[in-house]
Amino acid sequence: MATIPVLVPPLPREKPWKRDVPNAAALQWLSAGWKDFKINPGASLGYGLLVYLVSVATTVGLFVFGWDYILFPAFAGFMVMGPILGIGLYEKSKRISEGRPVSLLNMMLVKPKSGGQVLFAGALLVMLTLLWMRAAVIIYALFFGVRPFPGLDHIVAMLLTTGTGYAMLLIGSAVGGLFSAFAFAISAFSIPMLLDQRVDALTAMGTSMALVWHNLPVMLTWAAIMLVLIVLSLATGLLGMIVVFPVLGHATWHSYRTMCAENPA
Repeated sequence: MATIPVLVPPLPREKPWKRDVPNAAALQWLSAGWKDFKINPGASLGYGLLVYLVSVATTVGLFVFGWDYILFPAFAGFMVMGPILGIGLYEKSKRISEGRPVSLLNMMLVKPKSGGQVLFAGALLVMLTLLWMRAAVIIYALFFGVRPFPGLDHIVAMLLTTGTGYAMLLIGSAVGGLFSAFAFAISAFSIPMLLDQRVDALTAMGTSMALVWHNLPVMLTWAAIMLVLIVLSLATGLLGMIVVFPVLGHATWHSYRTMCAENPA
C-alpha cells in the first residue's frame, strides 16, 4: 500500500486532474455560473428562494429558542453546508452541458451517480458544522466564563472595547480559519464529483482536498470571491442569497469540470 505524504496529498491516478489552473479561471467560473443562471432563470431563482426561506427560518428559530449566541457560527456553518445544498444547481448546469431540459422539479429530484454516498457526505458536513459551533461556544466560555450570552446588542461592544474581547477575536478567528479551510478543501469539488461519478464520499473528499492543494492560488481567489458575495448577501438581510447562491452553485459545477483534465479550462 502506498504511503500518503503528510504535507502534499497526491492526486488520484484513476482519473486525470488538472494542476496549477490559472487565477483567471475563478472569474471564468463566475461568468459561466451567471450564464447558466440566465438559462431558465425561474428554476434557479426558485431554488435560491428555497435556500433563502430555509436560512430565514433557521435564523428566526435561533432567536425563538434563545440560541442567538450561535448565530455567527451558524452563518459560518452555512458556508460548510453550502456545497451540499447546491447539488440541485449542479444538476441544472450538468443538464445544460448535456443539452437536456431543466426545471425546478428535476433540480429538486436529483439522482447522483454515487447514490447514497451524497447523504453520507452531507452527514459528515453536518457533523463538522456542529463541531464548529461547539468550538465557538467553548472559546466564548474560556474567555468570558460560564455566563449567559449578553445578546447581539452587547456582544459587539464586549469584543471591540475590551482586551479579553480582542483576545477572543484573535483566537476565535484562528480556530475558525482552520475549520473553514478544512471545510472548503473537502467540499469544494466532492459534492459535484459525487453527482457526476460513481465514487465514495471519503474518496471524493480526499480528491477535493488534493485538487485544492495542487491549485491553491486559484482556489484562494475563488474562496475570496465566494466570501465577498456571501457577506454582501448577509448585508441585504439574506435577500441577496436568492441570486447569489444559484450563481455560485452553477459556478461551482464549472470549477469542478475545469479540474477534469479532458475538459478545457
